[in-house]
Amino acid sequence: MSMGFLQSSATRKTEFDSSDDENVTEEQEQTPLEISWLSLANVDCAQNLGICALPGCRFKDVKRNLMKDLGELKGQGVEEVFVFCTLGELNKYRVPHLLDSYQQHGLIAHHHPFPDGCAPELDQCCQILEELKSNLKNGHITVLHCYGGLGRSGLIAACLLLHLSDVMTPDKAIDLLRELRGSGAIQTIKQYNFLHEFREKFAAYLTTKEDSTSRCVSR
Repeated sequence: MSMGFLQSSATRKTEFDSSDDENVTEEQEQTPLEISWLSLANVDCAQNLGICALPGCRFKDVKRNLMKDLGELKGQGVEEVFVFCTLGELNKYRVPHLLDSYQQHGLIAHHHPFPDGCAPELDQCCQILEELKSNLKNGHITVLHCYGGLGRSGLIAACLLLHLSDVMTPDKAIDLLRELRGSGAIQTIKQYNFLHEFREKFAAYLTTKEDSTSRCVSR
């Protein structure tokens, strides 16, 4: 028997064993999906907003079961999900068809991707907040998630707090998110600065939008 055949057989055996070990691990050891519910009572809203990590994620030490996680979302009454992961991340974390899975299970998915560790463009953030406000007004139970449910999800939730209340401060919003999700919420300087500059930039954005509308009407 040639050495080439032995090496090829050994390679196939290693790949097979690796796959088997992975399947066994997934059966025996699953990472539960935990949904944290942010009370919006501080901003005069009777609703709660859910935040969680990426459902179905299988990456490094994280081993979630997508069907089980979808069942958890449905079991807690979730109706709509805001997803901030990029399509590349969904592939990387082995849930490439997550958006379709939401639809198939009766969940409305709002996909607003922006890179991990970053903040969204201001107009994108405003669109997200408008959709969130509509959900809250209509009493739809809503969850946000990125990869870990910390940086991007925490940032959007904090922006919502500032958007709903004039007396809410950026630091207080960060404290509330960190009490809920841990010290990793609002993770980077970009996210911290975006939050602290949000009100000023949002006011300028509205002024520009109103001016543009006025010019269109006058024509």
